[in-house]
Amino acid sequence: LRVCVCVFSSFPTPFARDSPAEAASHRHPVDMVTPEILSGAGGGRRDPRSDRGVGAAAPVSPVDIDTAVVLLGAGVTAITHPLLYVKLLIQVGHEPQPPIIGTNLFGRKVLYLPGFFSYARHIVRVDGKRGLFRGLTPRIVSSAISTVVRSKLKQAIPLEDTEHVSNKDDIRTSLKKVVRETSHEMVVQCLSRIATHPFHVISIRCMAQFVGREVKYSGLIGSITKIFQEEGVSGFFVGLVPHVLGEVIFLWCCNLLAHFINTYAVDDNFTQAPAVRSYTKFVMGIAVSVLTYPFLLVADLMAVNNCGLAAGVPPNALIFRSWVHCWRHLSVEGQLFRGSSFFFRRVPLDTAALTMK
Repeated sequence: LRVCVCVFSSFPTPFARDSPAEAASHRHPVDMVTPEILSGAGGGRRDPRSDRGVGAAAPVSPVDIDTAVVLLGAGVTAITHPLLYVKLLIQVGHEPQPPIIGTNLFGRKVLYLPGFFSYARHIVRVDGKRGLFRGLTPRIVSSAISTVVRSKLKQAIPLEDTEHVSNKDDIRTSLKKVVRETSHEMVVQCLSRIATHPFHVISIRCMAQFVGREVKYSGLIGSITKIFQEEGVSGFFVGLVPHVLGEVIFLWCCNLLAHFINTYAVDDNFTQAPAVRSYTKFVMGIAVSVLTYPFLLVADLMAVNNCGLAAGVPPNALIFRSWVHCWRHLSVEGQLFRGSSFFFRRVPLDTAALTMK
């Protein structure tokens, strides 16, 4: 979901470059339907509907758009929450069900950990169906705040409109445009992350309570009060640095790779070149998200680490001095991609050898 939101929000127009016919139409423009024409202002053609007494439709205000986006984001967040809930429990290393014996593509026996559906059924058996939505409220608040903050920031820090450039002769201009747009998006993304990270921490801790069956973080206001009393303001921003680093690296790698592929690998003479270019960033987003996943894993683990929950203290987890310490520990254990997959989760080799013995 994170990939889709980040990538689709920055998709270029599918047909960004004009074909020869379209370029000719620009040199000899045709009449466009504009607000002035619809209202009859400026001596233009009048809308036939206005002669029948039907007025032009009122423009949609930015507030209405933001409201629609907030409601849509809340719905998507609620639908996908069980996925992220199971993912979080896997990230913290909570495996309540034993592995099962299966076979790989070569017919060799391997141990597989339960997938998403088995894990979700376990949560339902313990907490009921409502248990799948533990920690949902802070995530909805975080999504709404992120939408509003990003909208206000883009209004306060507008990006100058520039023409789309993709010719190899104009590579310098095109690269400057990509760098300028990516820098603008990076500032917006970082400020949005800072504003919403406290609610991300609360949501993570609410979900992690499943491990030890705690009720320490039971509500939004109560969780805010508890964190502030025990950890101060800094408690709301644990794990912020790796999270921001991961998103910044993802943004730059995705945009630059898509730019170079569209410039050097996609030939302008290819008839479907505009369509191919429109999907390049999406494909790059999927590939780059795999590389930046360890940053998000470390950020989530630091949000739980040593906060008084069973999921963040020994024997379930070490107490890390910093996010770098956490990264090194996961790297040594070969667990930097723990929780990145919901299906066909193989048991680590050392654990599998002990289990088979």
